[in-house]
Amino acid sequence: MDTATLARAQMGLSLAFHIVFAAFGVGLPLLLVIAETLATRTNEPRYRLLAQRMAKGTAILFAVGAVSGTVLSLELGLLWPEFMRRFGEVVGPLFALEGVAFFLEAIFLGIVLYGRELVSPRVFRFSGVMVAVSGAASAGFVTVVNAFMNMPVPVQWDGSRAYLEQPWLVFTAPSAATQVVHVLLSSYAVTGFVMAAVHAVLLLRGREPSFHRLALNVALPVGTVAALLLPLSGDFAAKQVTKHQPWKLAAMEAHFTTKACAPLLIGGLPDEAARTVRFGLEIPCGLSVLGAVDPNAVITGLDQVPVNEWPPITRTHLSFQVMVGAGGFLALLSLFTLGWRWRKKEWPTQRAYLFALVVAGVAAPVAMEAGWLVTEWGRQPYVVRGLLLTADAATRVEGLAGRMAVFGGLYLFLAVTVVMLLRSLFREPEPTVGPTLVTHGA
Repeated sequence: MDTATLARAQMGLSLAFHIVFAAFGVGLPLLLVIAETLATRTNEPRYRLLAQRMAKGTAILFAVGAVSGTVLSLELGLLWPEFMRRFGEVVGPLFALEGVAFFLEAIFLGIVLYGRELVSPRVFRFSGVMVAVSGAASAGFVTVVNAFMNMPVPVQWDGSRAYLEQPWLVFTAPSAATQVVHVLLSSYAVTGFVMAAVHAVLLLRGREPSFHRLALNVALPVGTVAALLLPLSGDFAAKQVTKHQPWKLAAMEAHFTTKACAPLLIGGLPDEAARTVRFGLEIPCGLSVLGAVDPNAVITGLDQVPVNEWPPITRTHLSFQVMVGAGGFLALLSLFTLGWRWRKKEWPTQRAYLFALVVAGVAAPVAMEAGWLVTEWGRQPYVVRGLLLTADAATRVEGLAGRMAVFGGLYLFLAVTVVMLLRSLFREPEPTVGPTLVTHGA
């Protein structure tokens, strides 16, 4: 493989690893705040114990996310020097803001972990809120960078270097708002369903049912509400893509021919040479309705895009189908969950439902990873769409294969370490019900 392909592979490996920890960094602090709030309002000690365990889990995942995030920041300069040289003045302020949010999150997380006895309950709860806000802000700033890369705002040039006379204009990238909302909702859905899946496994094993059912009171509201809002934010995103990134929509749907009343494709295997899709199910006019709310709308196909600027059609289309399929499963499960809660006034805990939660705990991060692949592959062959080709942005340094093997080993080590630490956390003795189990300041 050439250096550009190896650089993409190494960056992809790093991002695929980091994105899951970033999602937990956004979602887990929110669950922690909810658990602390419920503990205060209900005086139920098990909620505070749950919050304490989540604080430990947040610290573990935060530490690993910090390591993988540091690797990514180094890779931007080492693997993509031309991107940083040309667009560093545009995206640099966003990375600086992300760094500020990261440090705020670290400071307040320290208070949450070690300051329970040292600060007032109000300051302690405020610190938890700030961890949640800082985590969301950190993800938001990085997502705006990605939105700029997918559809950049007009920039000025000083020779070969881009800049913005007003740096805040980068926030006006066409897809910035929809991407940020979609990323945050995805993070909450992933965190909520993964946490629910963990406690579902422990319920299936018969471990302290009352404690783990109580944990579902924290995880399920966040996961289910986010999963139901995701199709709405996805719909807004689809309309933005139709308007501003028609080549990406064409790749996502393997839509080869520009036409009115364009069909929506479910499944299928694209044949790029024949410019057709095999084994797919077409919904007449569905793509025109999805993209333009008009069954007669003309949807741009790949025939309007130079072949050398096509994204990888098959990979983009299949990733999109995986994202929609997994997200659809989460939305249907959420509808059932909230309907049951409304009728029965409690969360379902039947064995079949708990097994479904375990599946959801896998489907949620799979959907997130697939969605990220759609975004990244759909931008190719550009690193900044229309302004800088990926091949031109990559380093020319040799020896990336060995470096990628080293980083792969690092990520494997970190993944095993995280699993072992989290397993030890959940192996702690189960709580016993009693008013003196945990008190504030204990």
